[in-house]
Amino acid sequence: MKVDQDKCIGCGICVVYCPVDAIHMVPQGDGKKAKAQIDQDICLECGNCIRHRTVACPTDAFYELPKEERTVGRQLRRFFSDPSTTHPLTGVPGRGTEEVKTNDVTGRVCRGELGICLELGRPVIGAEIRDIEKATMHLAKLGIKLEDNNPLAEMIEDPETGKFKEEFMNESFVSAIVEFVVPFGRGREILQECKKIADEIDTVFSLDLVCCYDEDLSIPALALLEEIGMEPRENAKVNIGIGRPYKIER
Repeated sequence: MKVDQDKCIGCGICVVYCPVDAIHMVPQGDGKKAKAQIDQDICLECGNCIRHRTVACPTDAFYELPKEERTVGRQLRRFFSDPSTTHPLTGVPGRGTEEVKTNDVTGRVCRGELGICLELGRPVIGAEIRDIEKATMHLAKLGIKLEDNNPLAEMIEDPETGKFKEEFMNESFVSAIVEFVVPFGRGREILQECKKIADEIDTVFSLDLVCCYDEDLSIPALALLEEIGMEPRENAKVNIGIGRPYKIER
């Protein structure tokens, strides 16, 4: 994202609209009024300033660089930080694969399986590739690999170790999702490893669990969490699908 300095009137309204504090009012010298500038090292290309420009900028001074002028790194920042984009490698909007909210229809996670998502980062905090790599390397030790349709998978150099390609190591995103499916019986082992990940990374993450209801309508994932002493938040979100499955369970 950029600010057209000829259009900027230095009102400063835009500053609070940046979720990572990348917009600063910079003095122009000779007593001229400070104008808004975007720190490109901090900017995650989330597009918040563009989406809210009608209220954030009275002169519509924000603009996006043409595609031919964007580096690979800036393109990636945009795909992982702007919820309105569709990743070209997956054809799926957003940071991960198709939302697990539709699992009762898509059957991505079937009975006897456990889907696990680590949503690393949040607005203001963000997530660096270096922290995401710590998570994938921990999981790789357990033989866990990301889902193929997850855009992070294309950035990993060695799926056996979970190590990312060196060219991406200095990138940061608003958030990214590390997601995979395992047999339910491995849940305890993997969630214990997630506790170790939490101790090592320098950002926050939400832990999402996806499973099918048991025949008595109980949720096996809740019993698993209780067993290992992980208590879900009271405001945790539970999605109940009511669609008609088109995928036969494995």
